[in-house]
Amino acid sequence: MREVFLYLGFVTNMGEIKISPDYNWFRSTVPLKKIIVDDDDSKVWSLYDAGPRNIRCPLIFLPPVSGTADVFFQQILALSGWGYRVIALQYPVYWEIFEFCDGFRKLLDHLQLDKVHVFGASLGGFLAQKFAEYTHKSPRVQSLILCNAFSDTSIFNQTWTANSFWLMPAFMLKKIVLGNFASGPVDTEMADGIDFMVDRLESLGQSELASRLTLNCQNSYVEPHKIRDIPVTIMDVFDQSALSTEAKEEMYKLYPNARRAHLKTGGNFPYLCRSAEVNLYVQIHLLQFHGTRYAAIDPSMVSAEELEVQKANLQASSEQEQQQQQQQS
Repeated sequence: MREVFLYLGFVTNMGEIKISPDYNWFRSTVPLKKIIVDDDDSKVWSLYDAGPRNIRCPLIFLPPVSGTADVFFQQILALSGWGYRVIALQYPVYWEIFEFCDGFRKLLDHLQLDKVHVFGASLGGFLAQKFAEYTHKSPRVQSLILCNAFSDTSIFNQTWTANSFWLMPAFMLKKIVLGNFASGPVDTEMADGIDFMVDRLESLGQSELASRLTLNCQNSYVEPHKIRDIPVTIMDVFDQSALSTEAKEEMYKLYPNARRAHLKTGGNFPYLCRSAEVNLYVQIHLLQFHGTRYAAIDPSMVSAEELEVQKANLQASSEQEQQQQQQQS
């Protein structure tokens, strides 16, 4: 166990992940691309695209308020190594959800991707749901993995301040975000994950942070009837996170048929500190699309025998999950 103390501009034991062999291998092998799809040249999408380019329905990762595209480096390395195409994004400065959705649609057009699977963490999960809702008449989202996500911004009780974030200096915005980070004793992997996210937070400018907090807190909610046919996995943790129990319950109610991926621990950033479990749940979610045109994996990487075994395992886990849900209800 390690005690984590967060201060503005300083965190104890900074940089364990940043100097790790895995992170350095990722940075040296997967190039960061920058793409402009809006008329405004200042709106630049940053992304890492790894895995076979012949896959036309990849898995896209959307980060939380404090995150950059590289917070998903462990998913990118593992999943692309197994034959999946994965794209991790970092969004430009958008102040309205509609504006974000329009920009994301243009980005998919630019990348020549008709439909995609989306893994969204926290704010990224909310934006993923809103994008699925925005494109429901001409669907662009094949499935959703919602990690520590929410469906209604009112849970943060900051809708009244949402329009003033653009006025606040960067240090004040960072203080607001850090207030949701865990402090106190956590295990080494979680402490390293928090350190890395604080470092990523420090790399964000005032307008990037202000716009993300605005999207996170302006009055908005998901309209589930528009996306009820999309396969969903809800991924959450049983230990301390920024998401309240009420917010989690609301997600379960919103998606009664969703698969549930529960992690015993992991805090706000399980994709960093519990990457093996997260990667396994991602694979289980994507299994249902193997052998279809919406597969995120290269078919040559999956043998027929392996596919049958995986399908059997998936069916068994689904039945077990249904039994657990029936017992809880």
